[in-house]
Amino acid sequence: MYTSPDKQEYTITVYTENQVGLLNRIAIIFSRRKINVESLNTSPSEIAGIHRFTIVVQETLDTVIKVVRQIEKQVEVLKAYYNTNDEIVWQELALYKVLSEEITEKVKVERLLREYGARAVAIRKDFIVFETTGHREETNKLMKALEPYGLVEFVRSARVAIIKQSSGFHEKLKNFEKREPGEEVVENEYLGKRQAVFTM
Repeated sequence: MYTSPDKQEYTITVYTENQVGLLNRIAIIFSRRKINVESLNTSPSEIAGIHRFTIVVQETLDTVIKVVRQIEKQVEVLKAYYNTNDEIVWQELALYKVLSEEITEKVKVERLLREYGARAVAIRKDFIVFETTGHREETNKLMKALEPYGLVEFVRSARVAIIKQSSGFHEKLKNFEKREPGEEVVENEYLGKRQAVFTM
């Protein structure tokens, strides 16, 4: 897929109240701007009642800033960040289903698991399911290695990510549901870089 040279991969992290319909409204923000979402994960955060969206896109910085600003206009959204890959710690989980007879006859399974940092999570008479975690390039390597040995099914999870420079945000997050956001866009004091966030 062609990517414009001024585009790069960004991970958008959104902290929200857990409300029905919010996912659809956030998805509309991307679709109206014709932005393809590479990965989307939602999960509870470390604070009860507050959920976290992790969204991966290939876009320009200017477009990402505008999208984050628009996301934060949603009433239920408490905070949103955007980050490049070197500013986060991230992983994806992958599962591989392989025909038991093929792989046990043609490859040393223990060596394969050791080489790719994988583990067998289900062993049946007709198939074996392997699991591995890592960056996309790493999970793709095992997929390519298993293809000659009866790879039946492959599935990869959405990205999960933690922002490296977010010290102090945990305490701030605890107070978000007690306060109303203002309208002024300010500099992100936690990441030390300009981000689209609203004054709390």
